Amino acid sequence: MTPHSAIEVRELRKQFGDVTALDGLHLDVPAGMVFGLLGPNGAGKTTLVRILATLLEPTSGEARVEGHDVVREPLAVRRRIGLAGQFAAVDGELTGRENLEMVGRLNRMSGADARARAGELLERFDLADAADRRAGVYSGGMRRRLDLAAGLIGGAPVILLDEPTTGLDPRSRQELWTIVSELTHTGVTVLLTTQYLEEADRLASEIGVVDQGRIVAQGTASQLKAMVGGSVLRLRVRDSERIAEATDAVADLAVGEEPHVDAGEREIRLTVSDPSASSEAIRRLDERRLGLESVELQQPSLDDVFMTLTGHPVEEPADTFEAEEAAA
Repeated sequence: MTPHSAIEVRELRKQFGDVTALDGLHLDVPAGMVFGLLGPNGAGKTTLVRILATLLEPTSGEARVEGHDVVREPLAVRRRIGLAGQFAAVDGELTGRENLEMVGRLNRMSGADARARAGELLERFDLADAADRRAGVYSGGMRRRLDLAAGLIGGAPVILLDEPTTGLDPRSRQELWTIVSELTHTGVTVLLTTQYLEEADRLASEIGVVDQGRIVAQGTASQLKAMVGGSVLRLRVRDSERIAEATDAVADLAVGEEPHVDAGEREIRLTVSDPSASSEAIRRLDERRLGLESVELQQPSLDDVFMTLTGHPVEEPADTFEAEEAAA
């Protein structure tokens, strides 16, 4: 295995009865970067995080964190990871400071060291003014920041963040993004799972696209977008009942995949190699008296990448969602 990888996964499989959550997944996360795992609910992201955190054993395959096997050396792995999930795991009856000091003591820190580290993190996460208030009265964003601080108190070199901004308002999400971006300046490796395209694009140095328990593509955001192979033409028609007719009229302008049709939004989306395809599409639809509300020619997004690779949008839940949630 690669000696400079903080996380190494080989042929990892996990079954929940008849449901396959992970299907021979391979992954290498270099040390000191934010690595994003992008995929819908049920794609296998949370199952992978729980295996890496030693909370769940794989059916087969191998996973290592900082060179330590998650099955054979669970204590060594736990000493090297911090974990923050979709819901803040803080004690609402304790103050913010007490929560952090308690986690520090559980990490075998002395009382003095735990107090000092808690004070440092409360300042860093903009929680110093609320440090001596019960965590139960914190806002959702404050609780999530406290949870992330708790994951860092032991100085772990690897942080696992499982959809940490789920349910947060835009301001709290931006605050958490800033903190995550700063983590790698200290040499910490971050594995971030998300179904937010903007989040993966902004935070991750490298992204793995997950679908049905496998990594179907991996690279930088720019490299992944290049896989689409052209610009993306979006056409919104006025009459939803004629969208099939409109799709037929422009289908041969697409390169690669077939045009994607969203009947509810009255939108046709196709990848084109030549920007002049937009004017040709307008001409063809005008000939057939198919009215258009809007025409947009854009560079591909991560959403387009995901659609190209999997055939469905990233927001679409996968079949493994219920089995994965039941195991959580």
